[in-house]
Amino acid sequence: MANGSRQAAWEFFGTELKRRREDAGLTQAELGCRVFVSGGYIGQFEQAIRKPQLDVASRIDEILQTDGFFERLWRKLIVDQPYTEYFAHVVELERLATEICEYAPTVVPGLLQTREYARAVFLAGNPLSPDDHIEDLIKGRMDRAQLLKGAARPRYWVILHETVLRVAVGGPHVMAHQLSHIAAMARERKMLLQVLPFATGAHREMGKMMKLMSFDDAPPTVYTEAVLSGNLLDEPAVVKRTRSSYDLIRAAALSPEASLTLIESAAEDHRRCASAT
Repeated sequence: MANGSRQAAWEFFGTELKRRREDAGLTQAELGCRVFVSGGYIGQFEQAIRKPQLDVASRIDEILQTDGFFERLWRKLIVDQPYTEYFAHVVELERLATEICEYAPTVVPGLLQTREYARAVFLAGNPLSPDDHIEDLIKGRMDRAQLLKGAARPRYWVILHETVLRVAVGGPHVMAHQLSHIAAMARERKMLLQVLPFATGAHREMGKMMKLMSFDDAPPTVYTEAVLSGNLLDEPAVVKRTRSSYDLIRAAALSPEASLTLIESAAEDHRRCASAT
């Protein structure tokens, strides 16, 4: 299911829950009591504000005698989701954006990752996950990357901290290929690319990734990420301040030409390291 329709599907879940509850002659409080949650919680499910746990969806099926309908829909919306819940809406907005400006302080942005680099990242975060789960995660990331290959792609401006170039994610061979891929994308003019070198020293947003997205018919947004969480913000003052921070980083970064030279030099360093092992 496309991410753009996922929220609508949750709204459908809520509408169907309300309809079938009322057909059964139950109030929200009465249904909540029977499935061991509050009536207010049922109301939040019906408004698509909250999403039920699987055991709650299963109990709703039992009480409303819906032959597994809500459990099947839950599994489609949760288990088949290729992105974490906090990031799914960001993926949807990426597809609608006319411009994406991104600062990456530690890791190559998902839109630029190669399959091998993505695998290394996912394995590091999910060391005990089965191969098929890792492959699903990689597929979701590679599908996202198609955004930059179409004729209607957004204007993409990315700034990488030099740390991104030096940490050998997946080993030197994987890293050399990853940096060559980034250089090729820049040479093909599919994005504007800059590197913030170590020599810059301290700056306003050290260690903080940021993604700014602009749209033709909607206010701009900012996305930032922390441990197992993300913040998607559209409050004008916050967006303005983040844009100011991005502009300061951009001013301190190397020119596109010098950035490309540094990336290609780093790729060669990784290749030499791979050959030596």
